[in-house]
This record gives sequence, structure tokens and C-alpha cells, in this order.
Amino acid sequence: MARLRERYTKEIVPALMRDLGYTNVLQVPRLQKIVLNMGLGEAVQNPKIIDGAVEEMTAIAGQKPVVTRARKAISNFKLREKMPIGVMVTLRGERMYEFLDRFVSAALPRVRDFKGVADRAFDGRGNYSLGLREQMIFPEINLDKVDKVKGLTVTICTTARSDAESKALLRALGMPFRA
Repeated sequence: MARLRERYTKEIVPALMRDLGYTNVLQVPRLQKIVLNMGLGEAVQNPKIIDGAVEEMTAIAGQKPVVTRARKAISNFKLREKMPIGVMVTLRGERMYEFLDRFVSAALPRVRDFKGVADRAFDGRGNYSLGLREQMIFPEINLDKVDKVKGLTVTICTTARSDAESKALLRALGMPFRA
């Protein structure tokens, strides 16, 4: 069992039940999935960028990503329908907890001038999105093989019904919000 999942079941669930006033364990918010998305608009000119992004995303997430393709053609961007324009991976279960543990404890502290993550990035339904400017903050990435700095978006989906519940859950899981 992942270290963070074990901590969630033994420590975080009772604490959230007490803090949020729940009577049933199933009312406590929990993680559903974590989606990592890397949009690569420059793949229109250079399709080989997708291969490097797939390798890096596999190293970061621990599972092979899906190549996302354009839904419709946009002539101003020289984009045709079904052209590859990004990679995405959805993590659930043990991999999700292991990724969140590595993300909070190892990757986020490596961000330059890090003061915490913004607490305004909730969507109103308990989901949290975080944009990263470079993929090199992850310790799994080999810096010698990186050809181009790429950003990615991390979306954490929870079963929380409000932003306050979701923030309480993520704070208990170790997410470093700004003061």
C-alpha cells in the first residue's frame, strides 16, 4: 500500500470527520484521479517533440500516456484535424497516491522561488488544477536528455462537494498552500 494512502486511511479520514462534522466515513472527501496534461502546440512544426514528451511523461507518471489529437482544423495555427498536439495520462489508485506523494515531497520544493501553491485554482466543484512551467522539477527526468523545456498541467479530482472541503483534504495530504 502506498505511504500516502495508508496515512489517509489511518490519520486523515478521522481528522476530516472531526473537522468537517461528518458522521459517516463515506462522506469524507477522497481523491478520484489525477490527470497530467502536456499541451505541445509546437508539435505542428516538429512532430518529433511528441516522442520526447511521451518518454518524459512516462517517467513522471509511471504509466504510458495517450497522445491527444486536434479535434478540428484551424488554418491560422496551421493545424489539421487529428494532428498530434499533446500527451495526457490519468492516474488512479496506488499510482495516483504514489505520484501525489512524490509531487508534494520531491517535485514542488524544487520549483524556483517556491512559496506555496495558489489557493484560488479550485473550480467550484472540489477539483484543483496546477500549472507547471517546466518538467525538470521532477527527479525522474534525466536533464541530459531534455531537448526542450515543456510545461504541464496537474489536475487533482476529488469527491469533495465544495472548494473548502477539497482544500481541507489537499492540505491534510500535504499540499503546501500559500499562507
